[in-house]
Amino acid sequence: MPLSEARIAEFRQRLLDRLAALADSSEKTRQDRAPVELDQQSVGRLSRMDALQMQAMAQAADRARGGEAGRIKAALARLEEGDYGYCVGCGEEIAEKRLEIEPTVPTCIACAARAERG
Repeated sequence: MPLSEARIAEFRQRLLDRLAALADSSEKTRQDRAPVELDQQSVGRLSRMDALQMQAMAQAADRARGGEAGRIKAALARLEEGDYGYCVGCGEEIAEKRLEIEPTVPTCIACAARAERG
């Protein structure tokens, strides 16, 4: 049974809210990803190493947010095209419970299992 218009609207709002939260999080951590400046007066060698490690972790987190944002945008595109809730692999409906858990999922459970097995 295809998703109702109300459920599609709920999923759209969840996706938009998550995309906004990712953008907000990225903006809040922008300074953490900035290049670490060398200041011999206030930052010793170990402190600089800590700063570089924090920068690397912030950059990795931002890349992960970017990946999630890409999945969200792809799901929003499927919503706009009328394909949301249908597997991109086989065209069958994706279980609503699966979408509830992860609204960006593009495949049904059978296609996901086939992809995992290679």
